[in-house]
Amino acid sequence: MPFALVNPRVHGMVAMDVPPGPDPADDPSDAEVGRRFAAGDEQALAWAYERWGAQLHGAAVRALGPGPEAEDVVQQSFVSAWTGRHGYRPDAGPLPAWLTGICRHRIADAWARRERDRRVEDAAGTTAAPPAEPVDRVAVDRVLVLGELARLGQPQRGIIELAFYADLTHSEIAERLGLPLGTVKSHIRRTLERLRTRLEADGAALQP
Repeated sequence: MPFALVNPRVHGMVAMDVPPGPDPADDPSDAEVGRRFAAGDEQALAWAYERWGAQLHGAAVRALGPGPEAEDVVQQSFVSAWTGRHGYRPDAGPLPAWLTGICRHRIADAWARRERDRRVEDAAGTTAAPPAEPVDRVAVDRVLVLGELARLGQPQRGIIELAFYADLTHSEIAERLGLPLGTVKSHIRRTLERLRTRLEADGAALQP
């Protein structure tokens, strides 16, 4: 079952499917993450993104330059990996190597799109672009939310993880982190607004 980013104590947030974040008390080996990823454990997707997302982003930036295109390649790589996880065999190699291979294919696709766009422009729009690939919206939303959480600084990220992954009340979070209750509430409200806005913007950009 997908994890829903919904908490009855936090009002006004639209439900979004996303795997729960990593449990600090549970830190499996890379091999175990790979086995759980192949088995379809959504927790393993969160671990994989947190451990190797920066590595894939670095490869995309080196190949394509910094900017939205490199970020899109990382998102597409994880979406492809998750939707095609049945093709990953843990006994054949480590998960990060498999993810890197997918990322290289996505980089090659990006270069092919650049070349295709250039040819279309040279032909003054007379050549029709091929139809876009179908988009797995659930997988896209999972990866987008994971990416946004990874960008958050502290204490915002810690507050969100305690609210949704540990299911603590605002008061319990304030007590645990030693923060005023009003500060906790304002951080949660602003962070959820940011996540919702980014999901809407990125989701629209990924529409075929």
